[in-house]
Amino acid sequence: MSIILSTLNARYTHASLGLRYLLANMGDLQGQTQLAEFVIGTKTTEIVEQLLAKHPKIIGFGVYIWNVEETERVVAMLKRVAPQIKIILGGPEVSYESAEQSIVKLADYLITGWGEVTLPQLCKQILQGPQPLMKTHVGVQPPLNDLALPYSLYTDEDIAHRTLYVEASRGCPFKCEFCLSALDKTAWPFDLDVFLAEMETLYQRGARLFKFVDRTFNLNIKSSLKIMQFFLDKIAAHPDDPVFAHFEVVPDHLPEALKAGISQFPAGALQFEIGIQSFNPEVQALVSRKQNNEKAADNISWLINHSHAHLHVDLIAGLPGEDMASFGRGFDQLYALRPHEIQFGILKRLRGTPIIRHTEDFGMVYDSFPPYTILANNVIDFATMQRLVRFSRYWDLVANSGRFANTLPVLLGHSPFDRFMSFSDWLYQNTDATHRIALDRLAKLVEQWLQEQGIEDAASLLASDYAGKPKRGKSGVAPLRQAMHLQA
Repeated sequence: MSIILSTLNARYTHASLGLRYLLANMGDLQGQTQLAEFVIGTKTTEIVEQLLAKHPKIIGFGVYIWNVEETERVVAMLKRVAPQIKIILGGPEVSYESAEQSIVKLADYLITGWGEVTLPQLCKQILQGPQPLMKTHVGVQPPLNDLALPYSLYTDEDIAHRTLYVEASRGCPFKCEFCLSALDKTAWPFDLDVFLAEMETLYQRGARLFKFVDRTFNLNIKSSLKIMQFFLDKIAAHPDDPVFAHFEVVPDHLPEALKAGISQFPAGALQFEIGIQSFNPEVQALVSRKQNNEKAADNISWLINHSHAHLHVDLIAGLPGEDMASFGRGFDQLYALRPHEIQFGILKRLRGTPIIRHTEDFGMVYDSFPPYTILANNVIDFATMQRLVRFSRYWDLVANSGRFANTLPVLLGHSPFDRFMSFSDWLYQNTDATHRIALDRLAKLVEQWLQEQGIEDAASLLASDYAGKPKRGKSGVAPLRQAMHLQA
């Protein structure tokens, strides 16, 4: 095998769409190219041993924010024990600010941006000559219709055990400065009929969980409706064989036609990831985020009250210009809408994103190691930012887990952000831990805190939640939601 395409996924259930796109577009080199996926946390020696057992001449690595440090160790070891193998890097983490990265210095070649056209060209030069003169190659972006689609490369094992990532479009027209999609000029759609034919093939092979990675699924309503109708037809034909689809949607763009389509989905079939990020108009303007907050709130409320879609709504703490009071108000406003999950994220400075322009004016201090999380800014100091980090972790354990559905409203009272922050501070003081808190211990701690707040029926509240079992909410998607929970 001459060429191996490899990456370290965040977990086994994540099948790499990027690698499969590259393999699908290797042309006459496809027959001598093989995928090798690993999971972060695997011993470096084991990865290197398995790669070398295939006797490759070239190894290409997909590098992302979650795997760059471990991938660097793999590349360094390969260069020590098999220096004759050519190492090619690609992926979002090494496509920007590349010169300063130690992993790039270790590698032989780097492809920045799109790789489907440039990778096979580079591999041919390495294998057949003349040898490439340049280390860095800017990826060629072809028309989407020129790309071979990768979905046939999902194996039967992938279909049976892993989340299948699919995309009906690439790119994003919005310019939110904390997101790499801010660098895109627009969004480009794939040929919809061709795409849906591929989805049909996957479905016939047994695929039932589809995660769309499109940044703006509901940008083109006609396309959105056609894709949703594909899944509605499957549900209607086989109501006893559930299908589940996950989409990322723009929160303030939900016209009546789309609402009509969404309302037809039964419980457990549809999940929306909705990025609010901030409800503060001044902060939104600072990071170039265009969002009608009133419409966004109305649409979330409609989805909660008039659909069975499961809603996973994002907020980001640490954005320039947003202090604790502003973030807390936004959190309370979002919680009042009752989404099924609030994903409380902490700002990260992804390489290449325009948010760096605010660093000096707003005193933005980031961790120099992945995932480059913000440590402090001019309105939130380091200690307070760490309180927010712990709040985020405990919120996942208590609120997003669904295990404390009856207890949570009492815990939060009339001031959700302030009350949960108080609980978070108390929990950390009493455990000195944010991970590996056993569920039975967590339930006892929740009960103890409530009792200290004067809640006399805390024990019965906890008992009513059957702590230890995920609660199935209105959407009834607890098991599928866990299978699709993807934050890396």
